[in-house]
Amino acid sequence: MAHVVVLGAGLGGTIMAYELRDELAKEHQVSVVNNGSHYSFVPSNPWVAVGWRDKQAVEVDLAPVLARRGIAFHPQGAKRVHPGERTVELNDGATVTYDYLVIATGPELAFDEIEGFGPEHNTQSVCHIDHALKAKAAFDALVASPGPVVIGAVQGASCFGPAYEFTFILDKALRDAKVRDRVPMTFVTSEPYVGHLGLDGVGDTKGLLESEMRQHHIKWICNAKVDKVEPGKMLVSEIADDGSVKQAHELPHVYAMLLPAFRGVAAVRGIEGLTNPRGFILVDKHQRNLAFPEIFAVGVCVAIPPVGKTPVPVGVPKTGFMIESMVTATARNISRLVKGAEPDAQGTWNAVCLADFGDSGVAFVAQPQIPPRNVNWSSSGKWVHTAKVGFEKYFLHKIRSGKSEPFYERLALQVLGIDKLKEIKIEASADAPAA
Repeated sequence: MAHVVVLGAGLGGTIMAYELRDELAKEHQVSVVNNGSHYSFVPSNPWVAVGWRDKQAVEVDLAPVLARRGIAFHPQGAKRVHPGERTVELNDGATVTYDYLVIATGPELAFDEIEGFGPEHNTQSVCHIDHALKAKAAFDALVASPGPVVIGAVQGASCFGPAYEFTFILDKALRDAKVRDRVPMTFVTSEPYVGHLGLDGVGDTKGLLESEMRQHHIKWICNAKVDKVEPGKMLVSEIADDGSVKQAHELPHVYAMLLPAFRGVAAVRGIEGLTNPRGFILVDKHQRNLAFPEIFAVGVCVAIPPVGKTPVPVGVPKTGFMIESMVTATARNISRLVKGAEPDAQGTWNAVCLADFGDSGVAFVAQPQIPPRNVNWSSSGKWVHTAKVGFEKYFLHKIRSGKSEPFYERLALQVLGIDKLKEIKIEASADAPAA
């Protein structure tokens, strides 16, 4: 009997556990270790931050769902992974032993890398449900006493979509409250241009997003390095292509929300051979770590190099469908290992993204996510908002039902020509008989 442990129960970890349970025979054990007992649908946090959703609407109690699927659950959280011993040390002192480990922790939020930055200091966040609830209280104060707003993503950030989403969602919420005319808005980003998204753009995201910014009277600063955030004032350096400071900005604000850079979580950070210097997990094309081949990783915790050089550090996002492709490949590969075969599945890392703007939005498909691409498409319209609401309800239904990919999702993806796995090419071994 093999014991597979999934570390983390976010988007990647929860679906990972479901797929492993589907792939592996019943005699094999699947366990989940998570810091807390609830799954939270992070893409809904921008809506929570303006009061369009409450916490209960976007959370799922995982304990009964996992129990129903026959998956063991340890909500104490992990203190440290010990690869040499094949154990996970839990926060309560207990130990879980594994034959295979899938790391799906998501990131640690590096607010401390900028003075005065983060929800404990002078800016808001939508990275966590509790941050979004705090941002909602700050939004209420903004409506009561309007003033300048700064939204964006700092140097080293890799998840730019929610920054754009929240910019336009906040714009819509302020218009609904009839105070938008008293709220100057500035978008500050480390991207070299609006719509870069850490991917050097997808289709015409540059043109689409710049147009939306102009139509909504939002100014922007690109190649931005946030130096310090003080109460009511943000110090930003605009960096030239040669690395020099092109212009220094002092941006007044009564409300600010910027996405942070990420790093690996403390439970894995600093383990030689497992992580890079930022603490992200090193994996091969099969999502497998070379130093510890019984360890796999999926999701935001995976190390991916940036797409080209930029004046200010810009990371690569790990979008939802890309993560699901990692999950499917990992489940297949662990299943093969348990049966005595070698891994052969590779995720496509395709990206399908819906960015909601409150009453419209932008959608893009990148196949694969990292250029050069076979498909490079983007579009905008009110349909994107409707699609995002539908996706939220659908994905939460998947989590609550304990299913990773219902048949109708599989059928829809086939119709659209969007695959999770690359085609497997069979290579003849050196000792195979000649044809």
